[in-house]
Amino acid sequence: MAILISGIRIALDQKEEDALAKALRKLRVGRAQVRQAYVTKTSLDARRRDRISLVNTVCVELFEGELEAVKTASDSSVVYREKKELSFPIGKEKLDAPIVIAGFGPAGMFAALVLAQRGYRPIVLERGADVDRRVEAVERFWTGRGVDPATNVQFGEGGAGTFSDGKLTTRISDPLCSIVLDEFVRHGAPEEIRKKAKPHIGTDRLRGIVKSIRQEIQTLGGQVRFDCQLESIKMEGNRLRSVTAGSEEIPASALILAVGHSARDTFEMLSSHPFTLQPKVFSVGARIEHLQSEIDRGLYGEHAGHPLLPKGEYQLSHREGGRGVYTFCMCPGGFVVPSSSEEGTVVTNGMSEYARDGRNANAALVVNVSPEDYGPHPLDGLRFQQRLERTAFALAGKNYRAPAATVGRFLKGETGCDFGRVQPSYALGVAPCDFDELFPPVVTRLMREGLVRFGRKLPGFDAQDALLTGPETRTSSPLRILRGEDLMAVGMPDIYPCGEGAGYAGGIVSAAVDGIRAARSLIARFQLD
Repeated sequence: MAILISGIRIALDQKEEDALAKALRKLRVGRAQVRQAYVTKTSLDARRRDRISLVNTVCVELFEGELEAVKTASDSSVVYREKKELSFPIGKEKLDAPIVIAGFGPAGMFAALVLAQRGYRPIVLERGADVDRRVEAVERFWTGRGVDPATNVQFGEGGAGTFSDGKLTTRISDPLCSIVLDEFVRHGAPEEIRKKAKPHIGTDRLRGIVKSIRQEIQTLGGQVRFDCQLESIKMEGNRLRSVTAGSEEIPASALILAVGHSARDTFEMLSSHPFTLQPKVFSVGARIEHLQSEIDRGLYGEHAGHPLLPKGEYQLSHREGGRGVYTFCMCPGGFVVPSSSEEGTVVTNGMSEYARDGRNANAALVVNVSPEDYGPHPLDGLRFQQRLERTAFALAGKNYRAPAATVGRFLKGETGCDFGRVQPSYALGVAPCDFDELFPPVVTRLMREGLVRFGRKLPGFDAQDALLTGPETRTSSPLRILRGEDLMAVGMPDIYPCGEGAGYAGGIVSAAVDGIRAARSLIARFQLD
């Protein structure tokens, strides 16, 4: 049992001990009554640049009388939390064949880990390579030696998140989030991710962590088969019998579909079965780059560069007529990275290493698009993405350079790049292009509106020499695979769609949690041999 005390504000020059002392005063208890006290979450409040502070949530455990102490404090920021052990009750149905998992991104990885830890020995099918060979393939692409459609930034061990900032921020409050953070720490992530309001691991550290998780799954009897794409599903009557991958038929009692948001050929295959697929809203736009030092000054003012302040991050949004323009996946001190998964296409994404010490900051500047923009068929969103990516490839010279424009030119509706302080970080180079030839008019109009409005909120955001590089098209899955309360696909029993690709998550932690949910449902259904 414990007491949580939120809203404990301290100045930048104060220490954690000052936060603990303020929390005990608010709780009205003395040190002698305290078994232990510690900061469980810290966030930065930089809304007023002349009064930047750290806001803490403190956990206090008393020797006795915790409920009475909470009542005495009579403060809404002081709450009693009963610690509950997360349980995974085991079902009674016989497991006639293995549980198969398609995809080894966060959803598939954590589903496999939870199942393996409880003795279920899952078989994981991953179309891409293991992380070591994947890094080699990505580096070949980034140095101009061609994209590998099987192994790239989107496909391979760890999923798309492996080549990102490793952001662990999530809007969900599921207790399963603690399992995800605990497992990341156990496999090598810094302890600080448990406490920070905006934790991140960094792509450089994340690669070793996903490899370590895979090795644990294998040690516990699970299989992870790389270069092994899900090709088909075989149903008999109303039950799953097998899947085919790598030209091998694999008997299966259940299939967890955790294929990620870029598995277009897999979605085409699924559309031939009686799944219920629905198109959904997603977003497209471009990456915007600024000097990280300018973002820090815009956020922190005279405090920019303070050793206790993190690299500046922002999240900006504006809605107009039911459609939104917003920033997404902000990478402090990071790079805009080539992220194509098909030949003859250009796709951008953002990446940071743990230190976040690159010269530039970048984020996606994107606009919502819906079936009204691209069509009502479940696969129309995928085809819309493909058209944008192929058009970008053609506009920029058919050599994997990316279309680009400096903000000053873009706001005037002009083509060109007036490079100044901000130099492009995109490894394959950029080509000045007209974004009005790339995107539908509603997208570029709202991107311009967003730039102006966000420049008022964050000084320098609309700087003339800030750089737009596009297209950003893989913000989320353009479709959803409908499932019931039992997490099984509507119309396809024994199949459990989960994660970003199925339309039920948005980020590493939420995808991992959804994978755990699928695993928990299967554990509650099947007994061990």
